[in-house]
Amino acid sequence: MQLDVDITGKTFQNAAGERHEVLTGLKFSLQSGQVAVFFGPSGCGKSTMLRILLGLDHDFQGHVTRPAKARAGMVFQEPRLLPWRSVEENVRLAAPDIDETKLSALFKLLELDAHRSHYPGELSLGLARRVALARAFAVEPDILVLDEPLASLDDALANRLREEIAMLVSSRTMITLLVTHNLDDAVRLADRVFLLSARPARILADLPVRTPRHARGDAEIAAIKASILRRASIAVADRSVS
Repeated sequence: MQLDVDITGKTFQNAAGERHEVLTGLKFSLQSGQVAVFFGPSGCGKSTMLRILLGLDHDFQGHVTRPAKARAGMVFQEPRLLPWRSVEENVRLAAPDIDETKLSALFKLLELDAHRSHYPGELSLGLARRVALARAFAVEPDILVLDEPLASLDDALANRLREEIAMLVSSRTMITLLVTHNLDDAVRLADRVFLLSARPARILADLPVRTPRHARGDAEIAAIKASILRRASIAVADRSVS
């Protein structure tokens, strides 16, 4: 299974009729089993790129080739849960055919066992994010898209959820795309890190992370961070010269 992307341009028109370029020069391919992290500054166009990849936005130049009949799971920056439905109902609406064994295992991993009958208004942001993750994984996706899933969480909670995401993506062969401006997300989760420029977003570098996720100790993580920051500095310098 493969995702092929070649976005040569994407523009928006504001209320004054002015056109602004958002994306340019985004070309890459991803294989099943890969976790790609798109690391770039806030507002550079990462979420717009994800909408195009999911087929939610067709107004762009270029092409995107997705696997035929691929199931997609999406975790947005906000949990986007139906407030009048319980935690379990929110998940089952996305995956009505999921069996109880799989659902219970998913809830156990994400520490949602005690919250199955709770409503979104009764949940903390961290728990609501877990429900959004459960909903995305319950559909057994072929393509998983995570749009800043750890934003606005404190460091301790973000670290726990990051570990849970790592376990979930390792449990199923799929293409995973995560966008973030948090370097910890990139170094702990990625097989490949795409460095994005400021708007209009373009790929500055495509960096493979060769150390398996389970083997990334403190020393490896520090080395990966240093490598990414070094390459980012070089890429930005090269772009400013050109």
